[in-house]
Amino acid sequence: MTIIQEKTLAQKVRADFPILHQTVHDKPLIYLDSAATSQKPIQVLETLRNYYEKDNANVHRGAHTLSVRATEAYEGARDKVARFINAASRREIVYTRNATEAINLVAYSWALNTLKAGDEIILSVMEHHSNLIPWQIVSQKTGAVIKYVQLTSEESFDLEQYKSLLSDKTKLVAVLHVSNTLGCINPVAEIVSLAHQVGAKVLIDACQSVPHLAIDVQSIDCDWLVASGHKMCAPTGIGFLYGKEAILEAMPPFFGGGEMIAEVYLDHFTCAELPHKFEAGTPAIGEAIALGAAVEYLMGLGMDNIHAYEEELTAHLFKKLGEIEGLRIYGPPPSLTGQGRASLAAFNVEGIHASDLATLLDQEGIAIRSGHHCTQPLHRLFDASGSARASLYFYNTREEIERFIVALQETIDFFANCFS
Repeated sequence: MTIIQEKTLAQKVRADFPILHQTVHDKPLIYLDSAATSQKPIQVLETLRNYYEKDNANVHRGAHTLSVRATEAYEGARDKVARFINAASRREIVYTRNATEAINLVAYSWALNTLKAGDEIILSVMEHHSNLIPWQIVSQKTGAVIKYVQLTSEESFDLEQYKSLLSDKTKLVAVLHVSNTLGCINPVAEIVSLAHQVGAKVLIDACQSVPHLAIDVQSIDCDWLVASGHKMCAPTGIGFLYGKEAILEAMPPFFGGGEMIAEVYLDHFTCAELPHKFEAGTPAIGEAIALGAAVEYLMGLGMDNIHAYEEELTAHLFKKLGEIEGLRIYGPPPSLTGQGRASLAAFNVEGIHASDLATLLDQEGIAIRSGHHCTQPLHRLFDASGSARASLYFYNTREEIERFIVALQETIDFFANCFS
């Protein structure tokens, strides 16, 4: 993709995001925190508003027109998500509040009913807390043992060490696709293939990959995959679990109540068919419909186009960050053309707290993240209490990166002068 194409793409999408045109502290907003949550295009916002203004009714429960329209839109969004990740069936897409709930669904429904003392779970040291804590709870309740994949010298997933951890005791591998701190893109298809060779199931945390890369769950061959809508231009409060149909069929329900039942008696009940078995209670209807609109929006732009565009931005970001003295970026470096890692950079500057950097940059209208990014064990590995993180999405521009770098250097110089 050429620079001219990049500018055309930026101009095309930025008109869809009114929030990006506001000022903060009397400065034009530069939003570099999309790894935490993405901004929402007007097409998604209008879809959400349209549901509440014109079609607001409960789904699956009424013969009246509003209920029928709501149900069609709600289930239509499920079809869109299934196509987006190339699921074999719409029955393999379960709506959840977020990826955290999706992981917990698998932990409580499958793992607690399957694993036993001595079984082994493989995670990595770079996992988000949402893909750590549920498995720690499972380990405490079942006696299953957790083993961790460490980092290579380039601070990426150590595939060779992973191979050494696999055995006939391995029953589950749960790893992220893209690290929200290191930015590395893990070889999930190979991770899955190796795990299946020893009979283990695999869950992929795709929160940082689904918004940025073309995902094909059939090609990856994972048993489960989770994602959050709010990181992919959809509202908060909606996410999804993908699971192979046969596995979901064998799993007991996670929540009990309305919607997830076929028939109820005073002494027993029968479950609804997939995917409704796992969707108890009134769902986030408007949010699910808006998730479908977000998927349409992303597919309209083309995931390959988004990825190629972000690679150019990544190359430019890392080139500019590399010119700043005393700045340490975590994770592997991209190639000169931005390939090999995600469009984010978590970093620290010697002698300056990450939160202080973020606070002063905010005064310049620049929104970045500071903290441990829900990866405390990883930061302990680096002997760091936290880090600053700039994360890009397809609505960011090279010009915004330039302004960020200038403001970052001025902030660093400010602290240097204060303590000189």
